[in-house]
Amino acid sequence: MKPCPECQHDIPEQAATCPQCGASLPTKRKSDGWGYEYKSKAALFGLPWLHISFKYRGWRPVPAKGIFAIGQFAIGIFTLAQFGLGLVSVSQVTIAGYALAQVAVAYSMTAQVGIYAHEGRGPAVTSVADLLERGPSTDELEAVEYTPLPRDDWKASTPAEQGLDPRLVAELYHDAAELETLYGLLVVKNGHLIAEGYFNEGSIDQLSGRQSATKSFTSALVGVALDQGYLSSVDQKMMDFLPEFADQVTDPRKKQITIRDLLEMRAGYPWEGRTPPYFDVLYFSDNWHWLPHIVDFPLMSDPGTEYAYSNLTSHILAVIVARACDTDLKSYAQENLLSPINAEVGEWTPDPDGYNWGWGEIYVTARDMAKFGLLYLNDGECEGKQVLPADWVTDSLQRYSEDINFTGWFSSKAGRYFRDIGYGYQWWSARAGNHRFDLAWGHGGQLIVLVDELDMIIVTTADPLYELPEEKGWKHEGAIIDLVGKFIKSLPKGETSKPE
Repeated sequence: MKPCPECQHDIPEQAATCPQCGASLPTKRKSDGWGYEYKSKAALFGLPWLHISFKYRGWRPVPAKGIFAIGQFAIGIFTLAQFGLGLVSVSQVTIAGYALAQVAVAYSMTAQVGIYAHEGRGPAVTSVADLLERGPSTDELEAVEYTPLPRDDWKASTPAEQGLDPRLVAELYHDAAELETLYGLLVVKNGHLIAEGYFNEGSIDQLSGRQSATKSFTSALVGVALDQGYLSSVDQKMMDFLPEFADQVTDPRKKQITIRDLLEMRAGYPWEGRTPPYFDVLYFSDNWHWLPHIVDFPLMSDPGTEYAYSNLTSHILAVIVARACDTDLKSYAQENLLSPINAEVGEWTPDPDGYNWGWGEIYVTARDMAKFGLLYLNDGECEGKQVLPADWVTDSLQRYSEDINFTGWFSSKAGRYFRDIGYGYQWWSARAGNHRFDLAWGHGGQLIVLVDELDMIIVTTADPLYELPEEKGWKHEGAIIDLVGKFIKSLPKGETSKPE
């Protein structure tokens, strides 16, 4: 711990902002080099098969020493020797060298660096740890501070007390301190807050739009409305709640769209980020009245048949709940979802028609995001009260769509670690290493990750990146995705037993 120079409150060593007074603090970033370096895990005679290095210490280059590089060098020497003996022509040498160079560059770009397509969800460039030649030392890890801040809204504990290796948690927070846009990072194990840290502009009370993580809150409110009888079934038709557009709809398929289709992102509306011009129409046309798009946005598939990630679809869900309950979503959420779990909605931005956005813009703290996640880990129960029906939690975290492909080029993955991407009722699911998990996921790196088999929750908050939509913000969002994915992958399989 170190004292804040403004208020003298004790704060973590790696903190960039004082959680008490908000003062900005200098942070130390440790690195013995800069640039990009990749070493494959597969090795021969102690040398990696592939070693790519565009890294420097000061201004001295770090050479690549790998089987592939050594082999390429040997082939080059052999080819030059042949040329010297007159066995090959200049054109042959040129073609061979060019081909070798292109193969190396192509492999490096596609397999290790990553090229974005469509939404830019290809492999992230690299994590901070990969930019360093070595991982953090024992002394560096012992200096990392992640003790939960003193407040009575969470039961605090330590990784060791909850059966988790403290070194893994220290590595997580060591890497987190290097990220430019990360605000908060929390780890909950067995219902206890075991690690907490804030960075850059983050603090324990920091609020900003949690972007598409909002969709999972909207989904929960559908479950509450069903439980309270305001909605009768997920098979109710969308148009039953939007009668003013009934005479304008010319595609008869739209009259068959159900709440279930909307929840599963299978209504048939365009995947706006991948289907021009619909993303620009929603966000850059200076017209935030979205409901008429129910009519003018075409269906790209029959309802209930194909997955397409649609922000319009999520907002329609929010409007349906608000109309069914005859109230605004923020008030309804506070009374029926957040207050029962001792959490609070700081703000929830409404559209010009007064409906809170169902796709994004809910403002909650990192700690309250973790409480929302814990509600799902505990099958909808909080302190003995059933806040959400257990069946709704189960249905929400099912995988109704499998192998979701963000890029159109690669398999179902996001960043370097998230694999086998699926979707439920406005909740994502994925795998990292041996562990499967569910998650609420918002642009910029707003995450509520539920690792049920380990009774664990990981929460990240970050800069919402309003000025960097879609693939332009992936450099930063991908770094946070990789931070979390690397941590989950590092966790031992079967670490499910709770301490006595």
